[in-house]
Amino acid sequence: MSLIKYVNIKQGSDSVNRFSNGNTLPLVQRPFGFAAFVPQGDASRGGWFYHPTDHCFEGFRLTHQPSPWIGEHGAIVMQPQIQNPIGGFWGAWSGINPKAATLEPHYMHYYLKRSFCDYELTPTEYGACIRMTFNKDYDRFFSILPVQGQHVYKLCKECNKLFVMTTCDTMRTEDIGKLKTFIVYDFEDGAIDFDNTIVENMAENKREKGLEIEGEKVAIHLALNKKSMEVKMATSFISMEQALVNLKNDSDYENFDDLKAKNEAIWEEYLGRVTIEADEERMKAFYSCMYRAFCFPHKAYEISAEGKPIHFAPSCDKVLEGYRYTDNGFWDTYGTVYAFYTLVAPKECKEMLMGYIQDYKDGGWLPCWTAGTEKKCMPSTGIDAVIADAAVKGMLDGEWLEAAFEGMEKHANNDCPIAGYGRDGCGKYLELGYVPYDAFHESVNLTLDAAYFDYCLAVVADKLGLEDKKAMYLERAKRYQNLFDKETGFMRAKDSNGNFRAEEFSPISWGRDYTEAAAWQTSFAVQHDIEGLSELHGGKDALLKKLDEFFAAPVEYLVGGYGFEIHEMTEMADDNWGQCAISNQPSFHIPFMYAYLGQQDKADYWLDRICKEGFSGNDDGYPGDEDNGTTAIWYVFANIGLYPICPGKAEYTVTKQMVKNIKILGKELDLSDVKGLISHEELMKKLG
Repeated sequence: MSLIKYVNIKQGSDSVNRFSNGNTLPLVQRPFGFAAFVPQGDASRGGWFYHPTDHCFEGFRLTHQPSPWIGEHGAIVMQPQIQNPIGGFWGAWSGINPKAATLEPHYMHYYLKRSFCDYELTPTEYGACIRMTFNKDYDRFFSILPVQGQHVYKLCKECNKLFVMTTCDTMRTEDIGKLKTFIVYDFEDGAIDFDNTIVENMAENKREKGLEIEGEKVAIHLALNKKSMEVKMATSFISMEQALVNLKNDSDYENFDDLKAKNEAIWEEYLGRVTIEADEERMKAFYSCMYRAFCFPHKAYEISAEGKPIHFAPSCDKVLEGYRYTDNGFWDTYGTVYAFYTLVAPKECKEMLMGYIQDYKDGGWLPCWTAGTEKKCMPSTGIDAVIADAAVKGMLDGEWLEAAFEGMEKHANNDCPIAGYGRDGCGKYLELGYVPYDAFHESVNLTLDAAYFDYCLAVVADKLGLEDKKAMYLERAKRYQNLFDKETGFMRAKDSNGNFRAEEFSPISWGRDYTEAAAWQTSFAVQHDIEGLSELHGGKDALLKKLDEFFAAPVEYLVGGYGFEIHEMTEMADDNWGQCAISNQPSFHIPFMYAYLGQQDKADYWLDRICKEGFSGNDDGYPGDEDNGTTAIWYVFANIGLYPICPGKAEYTVTKQMVKNIKILGKELDLSDVKGLISHEELMKKLG
């Protein structure tokens, strides 16, 4: 049975910067591919350059964007044009019929009305094959257009290849120039009219015939002799020579249609790693989420001419051996993504972990939020939970686990002098047992995260047989208790003298001491010690009562420390789930706490309601930012009745299975005889 037919890769793309239904792009790529491609509709919207209702089309964009909030690296745009080609998006765009376009995980096709061109793309691991069919006999061009940064274009007559370099990085100005992207295009013999190719410098308003140009706002328009052609392309972060190696390694196909069929088979295999039976609408939502689950992180390593994995390491500005992955934020992804991969993509998951640990070996710090280079747009060190979860499931051991623990200990016990790495407030946390608000912003989250991630260090210490360190980190993992206010029943910020913030407290006031949340969404963030949290509230029944209050509370918010409304507030208020904001990660585990505490019926009620009301297979199919697979995988877990409530513990909460005949890697998943929790070991036995 074909599963691709259920996938809408536009799911979540019907978003704007003030209201997110996913903030996704319709990525056409291989699973975890090095290079991804997307149609660009209007670059004037910044990171929201695609919208499913666009009737304008500016070209296929090579992209690595993990989120519109993060920015982009290594981007260029490719556009067929006729007659008078233009280098700026304002003049190069063509009208299209968005309803007539084909967008699938492995293929996209647009008909460009302005240039009378059928324009198609199917990906390879490091690039793509492009097919252009011009249906009218006008002067034809294939334009490479700049997004941002420095560019170099060189067209080689002798080899029919175009060589491109870009330093595009739209977020971190201090990193511009550090990460270069090298691109090679390989054309058929006789395809290019070298004498009529045009280079354009838009900054100087200058255009002329030529074969090379470099600068910031420069474009090249390759004149074409043929009305129909296929073009191969490949990319590299290392060098142009390596881009040529990648082109050769990627060329294991006969033609465009052969590659398209190979890509379809690859995506069918990944989608089929979890199979279900459900009604048509649920199948569309589920398999659109399954597609999204395998888009990120992106490979950032390449295979050398000698067959070895190599990568460019931005942290030390060198090319080194080993794996690397990027375009991933651990604050978002640690809760769902990697626990899912341990079940359905263990080989790929181990390679990712080796890549993240390689980052530590390269630059001395484990990654926090990478998009080419380190971005650090969110707090804390969520990679601790990813490593601990892999360790307890037997996926990471020996020298790799030892190196990982070394990196974890470094950021758990040292303030980091390099922006973008480590735990904010680490020194104060060690000194006071919490992060004080008079020294650090978002201090409650910093404290709760540090306590949980200290638990994760204890888990890894246990796997390594380091009993003293295990005991020390388990003790530190209790430090969340230092911010619990028994009077209000919430986690609250303290100053350096141990006093709760003096201003009037409101549990619906966002920001300041909390990250993209208020006290309501943050105060349950003790996944590693729900029993201890229960004791603080006065017992299990008292914590269950607090959960009831959480879901029954009015859907209200105050802008608080932000001073203005952020889109996460708007999205929470658009739903009717009390203070539960499945639009963002802090609330993800909270419905499952009911099942953990023995009231599965309430968990089932809320999960069923959230899945039905908040998700669909449509273009507006998410209740908030999707965030690199996190929300998609949350939906997958909720539907199959399994959730990793605390990555780092080899167990899952069990809830009602909302779909039928579930199989993971071909093995039936029947949880009808399980209540509350199931260990990873028991689950593996059930799955054979």
